[in-house]
Amino acid sequence: MKFNKIVALILGILLVSTAIAGDSEKEKEFRVAAGIGDVETIERLLNEGVPVDTANKFGVTALMMAIQNDNVEATALLLARGADVNAEASEGCTALTFAAENGHDALSALLLERGAKLDAKTRAGWDAMMIASRYGLTDMVEQLLYKGANTAATDKKGYTALIHAAEKGHPETIAMLIKGGSAIEARDNHGATALIIAADKGNADAINTLLDAGADINTVDQDGATALIWAVGQDHLSAAERLIYRGANVNQQDADGVTALMEAASVRSEDLVYLLLRNGADPAIVDSSGRDALAIALKRRNKRVVSLLEEAANH
Repeated sequence: MKFNKIVALILGILLVSTAIAGDSEKEKEFRVAAGIGDVETIERLLNEGVPVDTANKFGVTALMMAIQNDNVEATALLLARGADVNAEASEGCTALTFAAENGHDALSALLLERGAKLDAKTRAGWDAMMIASRYGLTDMVEQLLYKGANTAATDKKGYTALIHAAEKGHPETIAMLIKGGSAIEARDNHGATALIIAADKGNADAINTLLDAGADINTVDQDGATALIWAVGQDHLSAAERLIYRGANVNQQDADGVTALMEAASVRSEDLVYLLLRNGADPAIVDSSGRDALAIALKRRNKRVVSLLEEAANH
């Protein structure tokens, strides 16, 4: 962890020192000072006329660098000297999104007191709440909820903060977001809910938390696929076990007639095929092309899977 912080600091210093056209040596020195928390140098250069919001070619300001490296004193000084709390870097990042990404809740509190916009988004459409949720930074999420962050906001993929937390598998963050008013059945641009995304990524603990909070276990995306179909299709045994244990319909078909058992045959997973058959999966169901799970298994050439399905068909 200490090594990672040192690497991050070195990279940060390299980033702030990158010059833009017309950038003076003093401006570069100023950003480096902010990055390492050298308040004496910051104050001296400001008194010598260096603009407080000077930025490198990526639009990263001294304030952003102070935030990124968790330099509280430098941040307070820059804000006191008029730094723009809502300035945007070239990727749309603000001081607040930097604070959210790095889990610096003390600094984010300071930024919010100075008027940082909760709804400011990066080019990817991520706001501070989405970023904090994605990284599982529960204290930051709690703070942003308290300040009134919009949990219904979406990024360019239609992901809410809750879906981000589900994708990355952060059950504590998921629980906090739901308690804070996040819509558990909110859907992304492809009609997937947080539960479906958690299943797709194999996040069994996130699945449990979502189901405990009332998520619809058999809801479908725009292609008619359930969380179970997604979990099996991605070969996530633990996630599939959790969904089946919690009551998922093992024979539900998607828009193409595909079942979880067919997906298990397709990914050549003996364990998943056995799990599904043991829990009532029907090997006789066919998809829109007239194929059953056995036909798919024969094409995929896994002898053990074929044997399991032939045995099930003969019973």
